[in-house]
Amino acid sequence: MAEIIQKDGTWTFDGDAVRIVPGRDKGVGLLRQTLGEVVVPLRALAGISHEPGRRAGRLRLRLRDGADPLLQVTGGRLPEASDPYRLTVDADRTGVAEYFVDEVRAALLLDQVDPGPADAYLLPGPAVPISVAAGDGTVAFDGDRVALDWNWTTEEAKSSGGPREFRVGDLRAVEWSPSKGLENGWIRFTLAGAPAAPAPKYDPHTVELFGFKKDPLMALVAAAVAVRMPHPRGAAAAAEPAPALSKAPVPELAASAAEPVAPEDHDALLRRLRELGDLHQGGILTAEEFTAAKQAVLRRF
Repeated sequence: MAEIIQKDGTWTFDGDAVRIVPGRDKGVGLLRQTLGEVVVPLRALAGISHEPGRRAGRLRLRLRDGADPLLQVTGGRLPEASDPYRLTVDADRTGVAEYFVDEVRAALLLDQVDPGPADAYLLPGPAVPISVAAGDGTVAFDGDRVALDWNWTTEEAKSSGGPREFRVGDLRAVEWSPSKGLENGWIRFTLAGAPAAPAPKYDPHTVELFGFKKDPLMALVAAAVAVRMPHPRGAAAAAEPAPALSKAPVPELAASAAEPVAPEDHDALLRRLRELGDLHQGGILTAEEFTAAKQAVLRRF
């Protein structure tokens, strides 16, 4: 069990999952507060890092591409304060953060978690029902139906048709884009068979976002819808074979399974496991070679 408690939030790792509880500090964004507790299974992780700083550092979880519907729809465009997978760490808690990183990395190696893209969502997405009012409208989603309603800022060309409602099964895509500079953002629902959409301010299936505080909450709506749609990669997506690379000799591969080995330093063996994992992830070791080398290291514990 590893745990780190900060004003920004609390992260706990029990060997199977990282449990993230947002803090109540003023720096915690509205999206993280609204999303609440997140449980990230080990198999959804691609990595973890600690970035030390003079006053404060950062813990960051890196999830596998396609594992989380929120990251899928936001595409790395969430502001720092809204990112549930980073934790601000006080400088005097650096040792705890590094221990947390070591525990998660060791578990990833021992479980041989594939860091590559996922073919299905491994997190459930935001809870439903969910309703957010931002920009020129309100989006409500109950897990099956999406309802759009308009407010006084909506262009008449859009609002004249009245509220809109459709089912998840009618959708081809859901997209979210944040406002940036003078450019407004939007959440767009594209229905199957629909023609090319007009600009967000005129599109009756799009809520335009003006860059205010509640805008990021529309990303939660988009994620809640996306997780109930077919995964972008599809269940039949096949990973491309890695290119052949020149291989460096690995001492563990030459060791005989029946040969007794003297016990070694625990920390040194953990470091060796991490090195082997890096070689495997980089394509230097095949899965069979990594398994054999890992078993040789484990026998030394």
